[in-house]
Amino acid sequence: MTILKPVAPLGAILALCLLAAPGLAETTAEQPKAAKTEKAAKPGKKDAVPKEVNIEADQMEIFDDKKQAVFKGNVDAKRTDVHLTCDELVVTYAETIDPTTKEKKSDVTFLDATGNVVIVTDKQTVTGKWAKMDVKANDLTVGENVKIVQGKNVLTGSKLFVDLDTNKSELTGGRVRGSFLPDQK
Repeated sequence: MTILKPVAPLGAILALCLLAAPGLAETTAEQPKAAKTEKAAKPGKKDAVPKEVNIEADQMEIFDDKKQAVFKGNVDAKRTDVHLTCDELVVTYAETIDPTTKEKKSDVTFLDATGNVVIVTDKQTVTGKWAKMDVKANDLTVGENVKIVQGKNVLTGSKLFVDLDTNKSELTGGRVRGSFLPDQK
């Protein structure tokens, strides 16, 4: 097993973000100035501050021509507030110039997790066969046999879409089911 920790330039790519789950739009941990990134904010939305990401996988390849880093086999990615496991994680990035320092940097543009996707936060667990995140839009989509568990509440459907800026979620596709159990006090 190859253990991968963020190191430049891959660290710049991975430290920007990791798949987030519903309810994680408010990411506000203190970070060193080198880890902060600028991103066009949606009006009225606050920017998330990147956090350290640690990834383990059986294999990792970087395809400079496609601007992609591909992690394969038993992918286990952790950030302080999110834990993602899947069979494969493709990180797509773009080379940009930092307007302040004029240095070349890599910005994550898209994340694509496939195979047995599990996203765990302190409040909920989301599972599906695949998950895609458009980083610039800050949107997450999870598909096929989606299950969301929060405490004793369970929601299921075919496709979950989440706007991580507004925390608006939509569960669609065929019949959507929910089981809600109120707190006993």
